[in-house]
Amino acid sequence: MEKRFKIWVYREGELPVLHGGPVNNIYSVEGQFLDEIERGKSQFIARHPDEAHVFLLPISVAYVMHYVYKPRVTFSRHQLQTLVTDYVHVIADKYTYWNRTNGADHFSISCHDWGPDISRANPELFKYFIRALCNANTSEGFQPQRDVSIPEIFLPVGKLGLPREGAKPPDKRPILAFFAGGAHGRIRKRLLKLWKDRDDEIQVHDYVTQRKKNNNLYFRLMGQSKFCLCPSGHEVASPRVVTAIHLGCVPVIISDNYSLPFSDVLDWE
Repeated sequence: MEKRFKIWVYREGELPVLHGGPVNNIYSVEGQFLDEIERGKSQFIARHPDEAHVFLLPISVAYVMHYVYKPRVTFSRHQLQTLVTDYVHVIADKYTYWNRTNGADHFSISCHDWGPDISRANPELFKYFIRALCNANTSEGFQPQRDVSIPEIFLPVGKLGLPREGAKPPDKRPILAFFAGGAHGRIRKRLLKLWKDRDDEIQVHDYVTQRKKNNNLYFRLMGQSKFCLCPSGHEVASPRVVTAIHLGCVPVIISDNYSLPFSDVLDWE
């Protein structure tokens, strides 16, 4: 299947909100995927739409937020939804592919929190449309039987990969459990209230002192921990899951309604 599977990228539209996305920080999966497809680096690219199994709408929700909503005066999803709906109408009028399946072989990819919202304004139009999302929250409409949960990855600027410096072997990790992050969302607020700065073996810290000022310290502490706590914040997804696995720290996912990345092929239990 990997040798035969092909993706067609619609060429309509212009930068910056189409055909590109952020390639660093927490939305990096969105931009990295679009970059590989757009630059012809992927073996999955179809040379003609008739060869394609699926069709990509090359929209970056993160870039729509950055360019269309700047400066932000509203948190309405209307502009985002209108832009995506108009784009669908453009390609549906020009080509036969959307109409022949009602969008069932079309998809977009997004790591922004607003990614799930693009299809809510017109549920009938996007009834069969596939969303590849980091924010894979089943309580907010994510459908595991149709949509795809993808991992959120924090990529430092200028690097394609995460640091491994300081990662210790399992028997040389002095910290039982570790978390550093902001107190947003009910789970994190509860966690910080119960454990913040109270224990050397279970280290729970506010990110203001542990992460924002010193990313190297943050990664080093993860690399010295046996278990890394990954609680939900405002949304279910967190780059901590991938970072923890990369640093050899067992992720402890504390989240309601989170459809875990690639759960159709990975046995998370």
